[in-house]
Amino acid sequence: MRGAIDLRPVFLVTGILITTLGVAMLLPAIVDLAADNDEWIVFFASSVLTTLVGLSLFAATRGIPRGLSTRQALLMTVVSWISLVAFGALPFAWSGIVPSYADAFFESMSGLTTTGATVIVGLDNAPPGILFWRGLLQWLGGLGIIVMAIAVLPMLQIGGMQLFRAEAFDTAEKILPRAKQISTSIVLVFIGFTIICCVLFLAAGMPFDDAVVHAMTTVATGGFSNKDLSIGYYNSAAIDWITIVFMTLGSIPFVLYVHMLQGRIQNLIMDSQVRVFLGFLALATLIAWLMASLGEHHDGIDALRYAAFNVVSITTGTGFATTDYSLWGSHATSFFFVIMFVGGCAGSTSCGIKIFRFQVLFEAVRQHINQVMYPHAIFRAKFNGRPIDPKVIASVMSFMFLYVVSFGVIAVLLILTGLDTTTALSGAGSAISNVGPGLGTIIGPAGNYATLPEMAKWTLAAGMLLGRLELFTIMVLLLPRFWRT
Repeated sequence: MRGAIDLRPVFLVTGILITTLGVAMLLPAIVDLAADNDEWIVFFASSVLTTLVGLSLFAATRGIPRGLSTRQALLMTVVSWISLVAFGALPFAWSGIVPSYADAFFESMSGLTTTGATVIVGLDNAPPGILFWRGLLQWLGGLGIIVMAIAVLPMLQIGGMQLFRAEAFDTAEKILPRAKQISTSIVLVFIGFTIICCVLFLAAGMPFDDAVVHAMTTVATGGFSNKDLSIGYYNSAAIDWITIVFMTLGSIPFVLYVHMLQGRIQNLIMDSQVRVFLGFLALATLIAWLMASLGEHHDGIDALRYAAFNVVSITTGTGFATTDYSLWGSHATSFFFVIMFVGGCAGSTSCGIKIFRFQVLFEAVRQHINQVMYPHAIFRAKFNGRPIDPKVIASVMSFMFLYVVSFGVIAVLLILTGLDTTTALSGAGSAISNVGPGLGTIIGPAGNYATLPEMAKWTLAAGMLLGRLELFTIMVLLLPRFWRT
């Protein structure tokens, strides 16, 4: 019989993370001070409170053993994410940029989960500190997602993520000798991409403050923008193509970039997940290009640019917008609704179901068909040239089933709050897939979530967390058996 969960390691890690967030709040305070904006006091006060709480948790639990059991890792993941969102909402609530804490929590959740849905109206005139904080939340959230994907989820064997234990921290086959070096290398790659993206945005004519924020939210595939019209505000082909490139780069496993820096570029080129992902983007872009061109909504190379931008933005879960693709017709609306569930690669900042799960399902179906055709032969499903453990296949199938059920439950709950069917369905899909924009006139590419009922915002925030933490991480905590001693 298992003993009670020792919560001290959970509080220790959570305290460190909350302290880090509190220190990070000083950056937008400096931005407001530099702009002679009185809102800096909001961030300073938020920083003081957040840091004190974080340091208190750390001081109360320091000196204890730092190893985490599976149960502690599950609990730590959920508790730390909710805590960070709750404290990250303070500047939004205290600045008055949103009318209620529910809106502030929604905005913070959307930021840290890199969803990109917003309830703030009038971004063009918002204080610079608030705009920077939104971008910083998504940038920090993107880093947290990568670390979680390569360190925590493979260990917990959630949704087939155990496939990537070869790149995780807890194995002998490590890319670098120590876990600290792995995380440091990934952070440096992440920072490098952000700086390069920012420089290119500046070269394309984007103002400095906008370039910094958009670079952070593009590499993190988050989608928060400084403008109500999103990237479409600039009406620049160069900016669009730069964004397309870095949204795609942010959706490829960052571990492979570390391999590449070590001279093993073939790992990136030969990775089946990356090749299938890029192939899907190319095919989906072609389809969207045909819809935009044949419907005479856009012409030639402009049609290709708009098609590629929206396909990459929705598939990767970034959620930037340049044009209202719902105007392309009902077939386009259905098309973009479907691809919002696909997502990018595991180990990246992107979201959704993830490409590798579709690959595992395809291999499992192919194996089953071959077994039916040749019952006495032996067939093995493979991923990246290696046999797939039957437990992985079962885990992926369970994830897919739970994903569909969760989507349905969230959609029904949203309908019960008074939303129309289109808004509820697309809102549920956007939340659980961490995409951002939905469909329709309210939350579509040209709208936002400000006018939704408060209960709908809480529901969507829960959906964002559920999708970002890969469903099982949260749902297992709801089982009485998890807490039983």
